[in-house]
Amino acid sequence: MEERWLVGVDLGGTTIKLAFISMYGEILHKWEIPTNLSEQGKHITLDVAKAINKKLHELGEVKHKLLGIGMGAPGPVDLATGVVYEGINLGWKDYPLKDLLEVETGLPVMIDNDANIAALGEMWKGAGEGAKDLVCVTLGTGVGGGVIANGEIVHGISGAAGEIGHITVVSENGAPCNCGKTGCLETVASATGIARLAKEALQKSTENSALREILENNGTVTSKDVFDALHTDAIAKQVVEQMASYLGLAIANISNIMNPEKVVIGGGVSKAGDVLLAPVQRYFEQYAFSRVAKSTKLAIATLGNDAGVIGGAWLVRTKFGNY
Repeated sequence: MEERWLVGVDLGGTTIKLAFISMYGEILHKWEIPTNLSEQGKHITLDVAKAINKKLHELGEVKHKLLGIGMGAPGPVDLATGVVYEGINLGWKDYPLKDLLEVETGLPVMIDNDANIAALGEMWKGAGEGAKDLVCVTLGTGVGGGVIANGEIVHGISGAAGEIGHITVVSENGAPCNCGKTGCLETVASATGIARLAKEALQKSTENSALREILENNGTVTSKDVFDALHTDAIAKQVVEQMASYLGLAIANISNIMNPEKVVIGGGVSKAGDVLLAPVQRYFEQYAFSRVAKSTKLAIATLGNDAGVIGGAWLVRTKFGNY
């Protein structure tokens, strides 16, 4: 039987990541192109099609070798139609991404939310490998999430299931969130949220702090600065404990409902590793139902930026794999 390749595409606000992937989940070739946001992203599908054709030409391969395209897009998605209900950063509203990409490429296409795609990638080849019940929490500029039950992404009635970043964890006097609510997990556990907590802590304290020096010298403090200073700086430790308590609470509440085998924490903030995982684990065990606390394992994601393209390939493999 002829070897076929899967195409994974991860659409970001700055770059579009693409990869040719084997039926076994091995990345064969990967590259990226800039995201063209002009004219409300109308050129994105053509850019993806051109990038795929160019790479095939470079490799001396024919398009028939490609089984299909699995693509992650920001915002809620109608899985059946591949319509992106709302892509705020792209200017999309009820955007027929699947249909447009199929016209441009001549290939079958599957579309899902980018956080869902990352969750599928971690389930297939990452920290969640082997788990069919899994929750993925992505801590980046914002907080995203994907929920998998019995090997299938949970989408909900309007494609908005898994919006973990918008669980309310600060019920009173919470910071405003981009979604229009206040006190969302995203406001206290994202990279920007951690930086905000650090600035607030510095304003309320007069004690010496390496973070204060960074803030005064650079005009800003980042989440990486907080974790780098964790072992020597009391303010940094306070901020990480505060963030971990909110994240542990949210993960416990999700797990009490879903009882997943694994909760995978990814995104740029997760690069902190065990110094993030240890306090989150402690608060998770404090807030979770005892049986859930014993059976659900927390882990740091392992695929990094490859999670999206691998998850996209998984969509294609499960939909069109019986060729």
